Amino acid sequence: MLKVKRISMYLFLAVAAFVSIFPFLWIIVSATNPSVDVTRGRLLPGAYFMANLGNLLESVDILNALKNSLIVSVSTTLLALLIASLAGYGFEIYRSKVKDIVFNILLLSMMIPFAAMMVPLYRMFGQITNLVPLIGIDTLAAVVLPTMTTAFLIFFFRQSTKMFPKELLEAGRIDGLSELGLFFRVYVPTMKTTYAAAAIITFMSSWNNYMWPLIVLQTPEKQTVPLLISTLGSSYAPDYGLIMLAIVISTVPTALVFFVMQKHFVAGMIGSVK
Repeated sequence: MLKVKRISMYLFLAVAAFVSIFPFLWIIVSATNPSVDVTRGRLLPGAYFMANLGNLLESVDILNALKNSLIVSVSTTLLALLIASLAGYGFEIYRSKVKDIVFNILLLSMMIPFAAMMVPLYRMFGQITNLVPLIGIDTLAAVVLPTMTTAFLIFFFRQSTKMFPKELLEAGRIDGLSELGLFFRVYVPTMKTTYAAAAIITFMSSWNNYMWPLIVLQTPEKQTVPLLISTLGSSYAPDYGLIMLAIVISTVPTALVFFVMQKHFVAGMIGSVK
């Protein structure tokens, strides 16, 4: 009976794994086929990979889009880690009733959908454009600033800080470290798994961000990868093999970031829940 139950469990897991990975396999296979074979549902690799790559490089400037996405994602991730960790650290280490009220209000902001903030944000950046063009409409800075930290990340760091050994801070104060010194020289190295988990979440979210860049970026030279792929799919006769190849290329950076930091990500997520 136990053997049958174990076989059933592995069979279920194998089916679930296949269902999960099949879309990615289909995208990779489709990137090697012409558009007509993709629409027919061909599931075997073809010989059109280099042709699709040549057409992609000729039809759109995907390298520029990758550069823009990389600038936005890296900048957003670094700023988010700094700001969210400082906020989470401050809310937990220097607790007070006022700070708890502010934190609860911050959590309530998670209930506001981004769609409700798009028009006010656009009007605000439109006014900023007249004063400081470098961070106004149609700049990469305008994509980064509204998303450089979130209430979720602050909550994530505060929950993780609950597991932080406070004795290390006391020892650091005895050694004469300043409060900023305690944060950067004691807290940050100790919480590296939490930083890794937050970095993966933020990088992937920023890399795949579509709605706000679509609104604020108005010239092809500033397009990010999701906008470029959307443009490829909106033509009168889409080349699906070319689109699938663009999707594969756009997936590589996020996949690399995740697999490189996978162990730290799991440890950071587990630590934040305990």
